[in-house]
Amino acid sequence: MNTVTSTTYSISPEGLSLEHFCAIVDDFHKVELDTRSDYREHLQRGSDYLQKLSKSEATIYGVNTGFGESCSVQIKGEGIENLPLYLARFHGCGMGENFSLQQCRAILLARITSLAKGYSALRPMVLERLIDLLNRNWIPRIPQEGSVGAGGDLTPLSYIAACLMGERQVFLNGDLVNISELYRQHGLEPLKLRPKETLGIMNGTSAMTGIAALCYQRSNYLARLCCRITAMGMIALRGNRNHFLPELFALKPHPGQTQAALWIHEDLQLENTGLFNPSRIQERYSFRCAPHVIGVLLDALPCMKNTIEIELNSVNDNPIIDPENEIVHHGGHFYGGHIAFAMDSLKNLIANQADLLDRQLAILVNYRSNNGLPRNLSGASGNQAEIHHGFKAVQIAVSSFTAEALKLTIPASVFSRSTECHNQDKVSMGTHSARDCWRILTLCEQVAAGVLLASHQALLLRMRQNEFTQADLSPVWRNFLEQLEPFCPFIEEDAEMENILRGLQQAIERRVFTWI
Repeated sequence: MNTVTSTTYSISPEGLSLEHFCAIVDDFHKVELDTRSDYREHLQRGSDYLQKLSKSEATIYGVNTGFGESCSVQIKGEGIENLPLYLARFHGCGMGENFSLQQCRAILLARITSLAKGYSALRPMVLERLIDLLNRNWIPRIPQEGSVGAGGDLTPLSYIAACLMGERQVFLNGDLVNISELYRQHGLEPLKLRPKETLGIMNGTSAMTGIAALCYQRSNYLARLCCRITAMGMIALRGNRNHFLPELFALKPHPGQTQAALWIHEDLQLENTGLFNPSRIQERYSFRCAPHVIGVLLDALPCMKNTIEIELNSVNDNPIIDPENEIVHHGGHFYGGHIAFAMDSLKNLIANQADLLDRQLAILVNYRSNNGLPRNLSGASGNQAEIHHGFKAVQIAVSSFTAEALKLTIPASVFSRSTECHNQDKVSMGTHSARDCWRILTLCEQVAAGVLLASHQALLLRMRQNEFTQADLSPVWRNFLEQLEPFCPFIEEDAEMENILRGLQQAIERRVFTWI
């Protein structure tokens, strides 16, 4: 069962940093709606203003009209009151696998963060119920498929709106349960959402944005891990560490590239510098140019972080209700083009990391290029050596993971489809982009797991060949090898490695390993 920490974050118009957002999602911190009276009054004014308008002759999209292309259809009488419920119901057509609990928490928090800006005409009690679901960890089940990313993430977010009204399922302690049953058990009444409230919850970019925030976090960690794995391979190959000298990278000073080179260079400061071979003038590109590959990712991440944070803390539904100036804006802020671009770009950069590590592994396992290590890094010796094949199949699997990652890099945003009677005739496909990026990240982490395991094996083989000992390494490396020990056993004879690789990938995704 997940535990909730004592830290509480305020949900307010000022929004959340990406770091705080991810901390709430991953560490189960509690959140609370800003208690300032003027803020609560601002929220209530938006709801009251819309209620006043709905009783006038004004035409307001989604309040007294149909949705999308049906906006010319006027809704009257009881239909206005029933419209919010039916909107959530007819969008309950998501398919495919469910988003994970972590992903659904991110989607829910992203929607809360946007709605807290106070321009969606939701009553404070609606925001408080959304926050209550998050704090109780009653997280709406959300299917992955069904959004085109403009018109908002309508279908995914309908699962949140429906839960407020007592319909559909939530995650609870690893199981799926009907929200209506939880309400009954805890003496809570489902909410009767007013006109515009269901639309306000559904008509935004929060599914793609929540996933994008988590993708950024994983990518940031992965970049550092790729530097550590590169350094590990250089030690195992006893290569030329001069490729990473700071004075070399001062001549082409892209900040991320320089940082990657510095991390690798620092990792190669060992107690015994005689382990390296500067006479090997040039290592293959996958090692020598590793900072140039990893550096592109590092240089792109700050821009992507800025894009994701702006979208996270934006008003991105339609119509937008300005309670202070009593204006209704009909626009298109639900369009997810910025997130689509960020995720399409990020998945390209992540796939390049997989390709880099895949090539490094090819060098490590090949006796023609690994500078005296056994074929396929086999740990078998004596007359048993010839029947054991070490990491041969792991390399094949890593090549497979890499190929799948590369295949998914085609931009999803170029596949806009005209839909919904040509009303939604240009859409972002941002949620497809974010889902692809998530999948590529998992594949790249699987690649990293295979290469990390093999690099660790290579270091242990050097030690078994008495070429160096742990005392020759630095304290940083001794600490890192100690962290790896529970996850990376020495592979002496051929054995099934699936569970080892799964454990390593999950450790990487959870950011278990530290660098100091």
